[in-house]
This record gives sequence, structure tokens and C-alpha cells, in this order.
Amino acid sequence: MKNLLWFLFGIAGGFVIAHLMNKDPRGHEILAEVDARITEFTDRIGDAYREQEARFAGIVDDGAAAASAASAAAATAATAGTAQTAADGGSLAD
Repeated sequence: MKNLLWFLFGIAGGFVIAHLMNKDPRGHEILAEVDARITEFTDRIGDAYREQEARFAGIVDDGAAAASAASAAAATAATAGTAQTAADGGSLAD
């Protein structure tokens, strides 16, 4: 409980200090610079995330296309095998 109280006190103190810094022109400039750096960082992270997401989507699409092609090839091979068995006069139970 004591740790929670210190945590809340620290958050409240941080807000008070940030508010006082924002009133001073130099402090306002510092906070604006920090905000710009944070915005730049989050933009870079967002761009990297979207790039990675697109890369994964491409891999999944390629895998789905390969699986579709493999199942089509298997179906074609099964159909060809059935046709060959019928042409040889055999039964499907072979």
C-alpha cells in the first residue's frame, strides 16, 4: 500500500512539475522539443510496424497460393490416376 502511495505521489508531482515548466518560455521550448522527439519516435515505430505487417501478409499470401497450387496439383494427379486406372480396366478399389 505504501508503494502505491509513493507511485501516485510521483505521478502527481510529475504533472505539477510539467505544468510549472510549461508556464516558463524555456520550459515550454524544452517540452515542445521532447514532444517532437516522442512524435518522431512513435512515427518510426508505426512505419516499421506497418512495413513488417505488410511483409507478413505477403508471406501468408504466398503460402496460401502455394497451398492452393499444391492442392490443385494433387487433385489433378488424383484425377489423372483415376483416368489411368479406368483406362487400364482396373477398379478404383486397387
